[in-house]
Amino acid sequence: MKDEVTELVGDILEHAEKRRLMIGTAESCTGGLVASALTSVPGSSSVVDRAFVTYSNAAKMDTLGVDPLTLRRCGAVSGETAREMAVGAKRRSAARLVVSTTGIAGPDGGTPEKPVGFVCFGLAAPGGIVRSEQCVFDNEGREAIRQAAVKHALQMMLNALKAR
Repeated sequence: MKDEVTELVGDILEHAEKRRLMIGTAESCTGGLVASALTSVPGSSSVVDRAFVTYSNAAKMDTLGVDPLTLRRCGAVSGETAREMAVGAKRRSAARLVVSTTGIAGPDGGTPEKPVGFVCFGLAAPGGIVRSEQCVFDNEGREAIRQAAVKHALQMMLNALKAR
């Protein structure tokens, strides 16, 4: 998995640099692991602007501007919240491309509707593109879920860069 992540990061940094595009992250369940992966490569400072770790609902609202109504209506783990996290991080940084993560990494906290392993991702890209994706990763433990979420978030970012 580490080699896959390293390869994804290399591709992201290369594409972002070619496009002179700053990137960023807004993370909850991954707790900064996406940003850590992005900054693990020398030279990443030329394209990585900043990362927000907003684990609590209060942090999502205060730091990223997530609407309290969205959190009440949809929950912290929802596509709506993931989109608002990405948009908020983009507005509060020099990044023009932001990926966000919010989910249930476990071992507790799952429900039938949102089981352990359920992760929502948001993307805010140039041109007003905002979207979300959801995945349910096999519950092979908290770290496995978080690592799978990191890989998915990085792949979303790379896909967005390639689409430009």
